[in-house]
Amino acid sequence: MSTSYDYVIVGGGSAGCVLAARLSENPAARVCLIEAGGRDSHPLIHMPVGFAKMTTGPLTWGLKTVPQKHANNREILYAQAKVLGGGSSINAEIFTRGVPGDYDRWVEEGAEGWGFNDVRKYFLRSEGNSILSGDWHGTDGPLGVSNIPEPQRTTRAFVQSCQEAGIPYNPDFNGSVQEGAGVYQTTTRDNRRCSAAVGYLRPALKRSNLTVVTGALVLRVVFQGRRAVGVDYQVGGQRKTARAESEVLLTSGAIGTPKLMMLSGVGPADVLRSHGIEVVQDMAGVGRNLQDHFGVDIVAELKHHDSLDKYNRLHWSVWAGIQYALFRSGPITSNVVEGGAFWYGDRTSPTPDLQFHFLAGAGAEAGVPSVPKRASGITLNSYTLRPKSRGTVTLRSADPRDLPVIDPNFLADPEDVRISAEGVKISQEIFSQPSLQKYIKTLRFPDRDVRTHEDYVAYTRQYGRTSYHPTCTCKMGRDEMSVVDPQLRVRGLDGIRICDSSTMPSLVGSNTNAATIMIGEKASDMIRGNA
Repeated sequence: MSTSYDYVIVGGGSAGCVLAARLSENPAARVCLIEAGGRDSHPLIHMPVGFAKMTTGPLTWGLKTVPQKHANNREILYAQAKVLGGGSSINAEIFTRGVPGDYDRWVEEGAEGWGFNDVRKYFLRSEGNSILSGDWHGTDGPLGVSNIPEPQRTTRAFVQSCQEAGIPYNPDFNGSVQEGAGVYQTTTRDNRRCSAAVGYLRPALKRSNLTVVTGALVLRVVFQGRRAVGVDYQVGGQRKTARAESEVLLTSGAIGTPKLMMLSGVGPADVLRSHGIEVVQDMAGVGRNLQDHFGVDIVAELKHHDSLDKYNRLHWSVWAGIQYALFRSGPITSNVVEGGAFWYGDRTSPTPDLQFHFLAGAGAEAGVPSVPKRASGITLNSYTLRPKSRGTVTLRSADPRDLPVIDPNFLADPEDVRISAEGVKISQEIFSQPSLQKYIKTLRFPDRDVRTHEDYVAYTRQYGRTSYHPTCTCKMGRDEMSVVDPQLRVRGLDGIRICDSSTMPSLVGSNTNAATIMIGEKASDMIRGNA
């Protein structure tokens, strides 16, 4: 069964939702969006606090890494979303976008037209900020951005403790200065999550020229010669083809996009042949250059129930649900990861090289240490912002149902080890300040014996994990490892672009959702001839 469209978009995550909404603004353009997951109907998606329950389970792919040789050979859970809205439907809703130098560096790496002055308008076009405005913020965009209405008392104490540790207060991490500590703005509107599916896709669903297919296993991109002409996929066991009269647009993310490229015969020829896949285009860079933030958590037990862990108890949980249902207020309006900071592991760095996430709870994410069952806790996560380690995504087999082989190669570079260990040390220093000490009973992870640089390194290798920011596996640029050109067109092929986080030349120094949405916005203008 074959159906024709102008544009076929593969992947209904952040960038895919942006493209579907923007391209379907033209009523003459027939647009099809194909997503492996389901609709974003799960109630936890739309409650800001729901993030803590979605780092594993049916809304994720169930991925894990290969044993990480620089992290004590641990297989690390690798949460990637499988639902409309992608990461923006299950992430912690933190709205940061890095510093201008992150995007100016992309230009130096071969991505002409992607400097900060070039992409700023797309950030502002996407942003619907309810508080901030001016040169650094948009107020009318589809992506709702707002302040956390009632930060937890331990979050406020965290921000004060940072100041006591010498890290200044910063009310806006996306303004002219990134460094400092404060409370994150989040991708929420009216105390509900505003994912790309909510902000972009939902208003577009009423358009007759937009078709959304969910629960689809995409098998391959179909090529005629060197031109992409459509996508083969299965729904409910039935094989179908979505033909693309204009372009196939891949937005399956830094894991899914290189997997689909290789299944379709585009990638390192030796890898493809080893799986019996016919080579359409030999491209060494597909699945290479994987970059991710390696986060390391410290966890403290509190003297009293002064964090969100209090609501693990049934009666308090019921009360929170009633409060949210009746008044759209209370603890359910929290994204858990309320506070943060950007600071320096190396004080000679021109911009912060560490990011911190303060969680008003313990054990909120899969794979993170917790506190005794009846106690309450808090967590502080830190990671090296611009890691030098590089990893890979490759095929397990030629069967599209098989998960790919993921090797982030965490901590392969000694500089990543040094800065990460410094992040743990600074985290401990923040927890030792008076404002947080009023609440802390004891530091559970690491224990009191972790004091030397070697101790911090050992702790980093044992407890570090993904921060859910895989990028760069189909990078943009001009060198032999580049997969797409600065127009996001796959090099050497026609009728196909990649328009997601996999095209980043290098990882930005912040959370990655805002940057991914910006890529979708700029891509939509390129495709329509407006950029």
